[in-house]
Amino acid sequence: MGADRSRPFSRLARFSRSTPPPLPTSPSFWRSPLRGPRLTALLGVVLLAGITLMFVTGLLSYAAYNPDLAGGVNDKTPDKGLLGFYLFSWPTGPHWLYRLTQGVHVTLGVVLVPVLLAKLWSVIPKLFTMPPARSVGHALERVSLLLLVGGALFEFVTGLLNVQLDYVFPGSFYPLHFYGAWVFIGAFAVHVALRMPRTVRALRERTDPSAADDDTGLVALRPAPPTVSRRGALGLVGAGSLLLFLTTAGQSLGGRWRRTALLAPHGGADPGSGPSGFQINKSAAGVGIRARDIGDGWRLTVEGGGRQVRLSRDELLRMPQYEAALPIACVEGWSTEDLRWSGVRLRDLAALVGGDGPPPGVLVESLQLSGAFRRAALRDNQVRDPRSLLALRVGGADLSPDHGYPARIIVPAAPGVLNTKWVSRLTFGEV
Repeated sequence: MGADRSRPFSRLARFSRSTPPPLPTSPSFWRSPLRGPRLTALLGVVLLAGITLMFVTGLLSYAAYNPDLAGGVNDKTPDKGLLGFYLFSWPTGPHWLYRLTQGVHVTLGVVLVPVLLAKLWSVIPKLFTMPPARSVGHALERVSLLLLVGGALFEFVTGLLNVQLDYVFPGSFYPLHFYGAWVFIGAFAVHVALRMPRTVRALRERTDPSAADDDTGLVALRPAPPTVSRRGALGLVGAGSLLLFLTTAGQSLGGRWRRTALLAPHGGADPGSGPSGFQINKSAAGVGIRARDIGDGWRLTVEGGGRQVRLSRDELLRMPQYEAALPIACVEGWSTEDLRWSGVRLRDLAALVGGDGPPPGVLVESLQLSGAFRRAALRDNQVRDPRSLLALRVGGADLSPDHGYPARIIVPAAPGVLNTKWVSRLTFGEV
């Protein structure tokens, strides 16, 4: 007689009825031998240092926009209240300041992604702990944990999408990232305050406690056989961060290093080669600039102190021309090397309509009819800097239409969006 083929299935059925698999809410569900307070503490210390630096550079980025100027024309975060406290007047030197701070902010955010994911994996059993709240204090801790995890994911995801110029989220990036950052950093500060003693204790211990002595809920009750050592796991996380650094940092260094930035934004128009062969976020066609708008009929209106003059491009070229070697650095983290710009100093244009005193700040308006930063304000110290130009040429050649022909602003240490392209009007003393 043949073998009874139904017997293995009947045994499986009896086993499934007698011992159902554990749910994620059961401590026995989590069996990785790698989890433990020491691994979580190591990852937490890295995130503590990295996120603190990211928050500081984020505040510096906010300050670089001079958000208090011109009734908040530079500030895209309405109703911010006390959260939008203004730090200081943004300086014009060193000229690479914004390139450095925003490059660090974006590159570090990308590099920390593997560390963040590893940290979330290391503590995921805590998210399923039952009951959800054993006391008022425990409930507050769980709420802060929810805001921490949700805020971290929100900030990293929106930041990465912004780096790639991929705005699939509803609303503007600026207020979403701004308010999300404050929610996240608040929860982060509470979490650090609550967990720091336990973190210090875990780092002092060379080994994790046994499951019976563990008060963190991270050590597995029935650990599975290890497939990789804890050092190996940390090495994988470090290798992932290193790979992201090597494929991201080049966008902030510019020049030849940009070729290594495989994760840098490559959208927008093709810049081509030659003096104008550098990154373009907004093309002339993309913002509705027509050939007749920037043709021979274009005029620059300069106003201030009750006076107004209108200048053609030829008249601007007949004014004293100056050069400045400055980069373009954008909020997405990319930047160029120092480019050789030439044009008219902003303070000389201010003198056409102003008195003998120091030049005031200026409101810059673009031919661009819609979109963010078609109007931007510059502070008086930016106007006074001799390197601040209404640029007419770059690299010895006329600006290309995509780079702002017939004239654009270039200011040392300013975010790229404040270096307005297709300038149509300068109003001094308006800010």
